[in-house]
Amino acid sequence: MTHQNAPAAIDLQKLSALDTCTVSNAIERLNVRLRNEGFVSGSLDCRFPDLAPMLGYAATARIRTASPPITHRCYYDRMDWWNYVASLPEPRVMVLQDVDPKPGLGAFVGEIHAGIGRALKCVGCVTNGAVRDLPAIHAMGFSLFAGSVAVSHAYAHIIEFGEPIEIGGLKIRSGDLLQGDRHGVLSIPLTIADQIPKEAEKILEEERELLTFCASSHFSIRGLSERITKSSAHCDLPWSHR
Repeated sequence: MTHQNAPAAIDLQKLSALDTCTVSNAIERLNVRLRNEGFVSGSLDCRFPDLAPMLGYAATARIRTASPPITHRCYYDRMDWWNYVASLPEPRVMVLQDVDPKPGLGAFVGEIHAGIGRALKCVGCVTNGAVRDLPAIHAMGFSLFAGSVAVSHAYAHIIEFGEPIEIGGLKIRSGDLLQGDRHGVLSIPLTIADQIPKEAEKILEEERELLTFCASSHFSIRGLSERITKSSAHCDLPWSHR
């Protein structure tokens, strides 16, 4: 089991001030991966869209809920799991791949698990499985991205942790930097994370100028073409991926 250390150059405060769409645009502009990679696709929903964007380092695990664990231990009675979570850079995100044939029979994360996680500097949870106790967890300001909601824990338990997992087509390693908001969840490459705020500022300025022009009395197809041509010198249009 290994995880990455957090690079000292990353300004998490500046990153967390950006929404996921803007961060995604900046990553595209920096051209470090294919544009159909790096984000969760279609397998979970943001349960609390009113919360600020979540940003943290992934604590990964595989879980099951449909059948009892071999040890018959309580779902949160895993000090080895909690010690692993505490070993990661702060802030942290619990990332749980439900590997049952039909994910989400029971909820691994409820009020207790979220409360312990929050005490360990976790800011949220990402899972293709189920969650529960939504009002109590929302009151904590703890972000949830989940495939479903369930009334019971059923036999929720961890089968392994700290290993690479996959949720919604996104491969996630222990220590990966994840961001999530109402638009979804994406990974932020650590190699260019420190460049994203500056690149995002450029993109937002370009977008403001274009939208101001579109709303003005001076709008024209010719003027639109000129601005599109100018922006295309950088890369494909950043606003065309909105």
